[in-house]
Amino acid sequence: MQTTGVKHRVATPDCLPRAALPHHRVRCDPSTGVLTPGGGRINLRRQKASAIPSPTMTFRTEIDHVAARVNERLATLLDQEIGQSPTSGEVIAPLSEAMRYAALGGGKRLRPFLLIQAASLFGAPEDSALDAACALECIHCYSLVHDDLPAMDDDALRRGRPTVHIAFDEATAILAGDSLQTIAFETVSAPSCHDDPAIRAELTYLLAKASGWQGMALGQALDLAAEQRPFTPEETTAMQMLKTGALFRFACEAGAVLGRASAKDREALIRYASAFGQAFQLADDLLDAEGDAAAMGKAASKDAERGKATLVGLLGVDGAKAHLAGLVADAEGALAPFGGDAAMLIDAARFVAERRS
Repeated sequence: MQTTGVKHRVATPDCLPRAALPHHRVRCDPSTGVLTPGGGRINLRRQKASAIPSPTMTFRTEIDHVAARVNERLATLLDQEIGQSPTSGEVIAPLSEAMRYAALGGGKRLRPFLLIQAASLFGAPEDSALDAACALECIHCYSLVHDDLPAMDDDALRRGRPTVHIAFDEATAILAGDSLQTIAFETVSAPSCHDDPAIRAELTYLLAKASGWQGMALGQALDLAAEQRPFTPEETTAMQMLKTGALFRFACEAGAVLGRASAKDREALIRYASAFGQAFQLADDLLDAEGDAAAMGKAASKDAERGKATLVGLLGVDGAKAHLAGLVADAEGALAPFGGDAAMLIDAARFVAERRS
């Protein structure tokens, strides 16, 4: 299945990620953040879903390897930051414990995996991409801490454990999230991240765009707004591409930056990230609708209870599964220029479609 080329532009380029939005067009008012359909439609798959091939054991070994390396490096980075604190250990203990609890409490480390694999397409060694990958994971972990807060998604369970504001308290959770966010930018902008200051600067810029008010944060705001009024399929997809997809886009684009990829190759990875991010969110929504809370390590059926905008709610389970299969095919098609070198990234797309947690 061929992917869609770069054809659609939003009304204000800085309001949404610059990647092609292959299944919809939206317009975004930069003063309000309101997204409205701009004449395009999502290419929703109504046909019966085809079987998605399973990822290989090599993929599972590799993602476990990356997770172990990221965990080790994250622990070192956090220990360095805490060790350099000008205050006594007793004063900073609750905050530092909450930061470690949030950042080192499990997780597949999928975003770092994508970044490292994307960089490897262009010969960039794993070590040269590790700090950027850890910075990305710090942003992801901070976002989970804040998403779980009572004022946001109000979740009490994450990765099979009490969420940070339950395990500690709400104020400590907010500050732990804030601190992980700033550690991310300290890490990605530090000389230890990359020898070339131009690459560090571009990575820092891209991470700020992906995580801020034109990326993940705007997506979260729209997710909350969707509880107050019905969202169209176009608006729902645009919201999810910001809330969930922006960090996946950064992962793939950062890999291209680290590998000094050509503009054409970079655009191919952005198209992959677009389909991947949509597939990840759709699989997540299917898990919420059908999954087992014990297996997922978090509450299930919360989306419907809160009236959240999801494509599962709009398409039904069967329609959502068919659309998911098409998105995985789109992700694979975007990687065609890289041939067998992209096997791990193809397996990653298959992995998210069949995951159970």
